[in-house]
Amino acid sequence: MKEITELNLPEDIKYSDSHEWAKVDAEIITIGIDDYAQDQLGEVVFVELPEVGAALSKGDQFGTVESVKAVSEIYTPVSGEVVEVNANLPDAPELVNNSPYDEGWIIKIKADDPSLLASELNDLKDKAAYIAMLKG
Repeated sequence: MKEITELNLPEDIKYSDSHEWAKVDAEIITIGIDDYAQDQLGEVVFVELPEVGAALSKGDQFGTVESVKAVSEIYTPVSGEVVEVNANLPDAPELVNNSPYDEGWIIKIKADDPSLLASELNDLKDKAAYIAMLKG
């Protein structure tokens, strides 16, 4: 297990209390599990993905991540429609461990309502607040 100071936590993304991350690019939000979550899970062996076109509200469970240790639910930190899933994960779930923010992203969502998105993003933590939460 990594120490908090060893975690890869990019500055340009937002973090949820349940260890998902969200990165906004215009109206598309890329979502995955963060370095802390993948480290706690251990070796990821399976990722359950939602269907493209699924409508999700903030807090909805949209899939699971199974590791050699446990199965964990994944929750969406923002509302919107699933416009893409990471098609590489069924054959290479280890991407979640090896590259949680780049090759190991899980879904992309298109926000339905820009003002709601802004509010939901404000509810998420920046890197400093997330690290403070992890330290307890």
